[in-house]
Amino acid sequence: MKTLLALVCICIFALPVLAESPHVAFPNGLSPEATYFPIGVWLQNPANAVRYKEAGINLYIGLWQGPTDEQLDQLKAQDIRVICGWNQTAQRRMDDPVFAGWMHQDEPDNAQPVTDPQTGKQSYGPPVKPETIVADYEEMKQRDPTRPIFLNLGQGVANDEWVGRGPGAQLSDYETYIKGCDIVSYDIYPITDLRREDGEDYLWLIAKGLDRLTRWTDGEKPIWNVIECTHINNPNQKPTPNQVKSEVWMSLIHGSKGIIYFVHEFQPKFNEKALLDDPQMLEAVTAINQQIHTLAPILNQPSLPEGITVESSNPEVPIAFMAKEFEGALYLFAINMRNIPVSATFSFKQSIQAIEDMEEERTIPISQQQITDTFSPYQVRMYKGKTD
Repeated sequence: MKTLLALVCICIFALPVLAESPHVAFPNGLSPEATYFPIGVWLQNPANAVRYKEAGINLYIGLWQGPTDEQLDQLKAQDIRVICGWNQTAQRRMDDPVFAGWMHQDEPDNAQPVTDPQTGKQSYGPPVKPETIVADYEEMKQRDPTRPIFLNLGQGVANDEWVGRGPGAQLSDYETYIKGCDIVSYDIYPITDLRREDGEDYLWLIAKGLDRLTRWTDGEKPIWNVIECTHINNPNQKPTPNQVKSEVWMSLIHGSKGIIYFVHEFQPKFNEKALLDDPQMLEAVTAINQQIHTLAPILNQPSLPEGITVESSNPEVPIAFMAKEFEGALYLFAINMRNIPVSATFSFKQSIQAIEDMEEERTIPISQQQITDTFSPYQVRMYKGKTD
């Protein structure tokens, strides 16, 4: 298995400056406040907005056969904003602050349905041309330059074995697709959608796609991604609460600036709001979201590009991390990138007085400006350090 990350990553300590919000360029778009982190839900009924808000959701992405006045009013009643498509209702209510942005069709990079005019039989043809997405973007920007344009791409961003992109599709197409948006997102569901019994061994594909989006955008656009939390189309498998937590934090550590949950279930039976009907998963997702909202002022700080290195005890098991500085403290978020237990040693250039595990409330011994800790498969660890 190819390693996704180098074993040694380097990060710099810098003065604690508040990062400029990626949303500040759009006066009617998402909040630029340091305490805000977008956590969305995909294509859900606004009638359930109160329950999603209780779960820490603050954004709807897409509205089925909408937007309609009723949908928008239901979201406004819960102070939840929406990124959605354009129609006559959107045109009439364009000045309504409920709109946080506009979106392209979903997954234009995948094969598109084609209907034979003679037989009515449906098949699949090529993906939407990247140039079409760019042209649509320019039109959308002319219509409303005050809100961002959102584009969600499919699993071809990360999965090079995916055959669902249709004839003529090339990996290089993505470099053009991403020119047609202000926020670029993608989805891949390793547990439910890869159709592999060992899907749990491939959670790292999430990070691969985010790293590619960062590279293709030169790090100049916010990147988001969609997280699985139900069976979706797989009646035999769904992620565990711990795997969902790993997917979310793997995303954050690899630069995702917005998390979206896909909560539909089509197998073993259709359920639009399957997350809400799964008490164990709902509790876990709620806890994850509350944690993100609490840490938002820290997550919204710039990552520190130097000053820390990490070495894994297993050359085949990378440890990914990001470091932040906030109000005089160092925050280190790390994750085991494989389904194998491992230990990791972090080395600090700057003098560290104490390191605490934020979740387990334990102090980590420091020796020669190093700490060593164990990681179970895909485990996330969060450290807070006191510096000199």
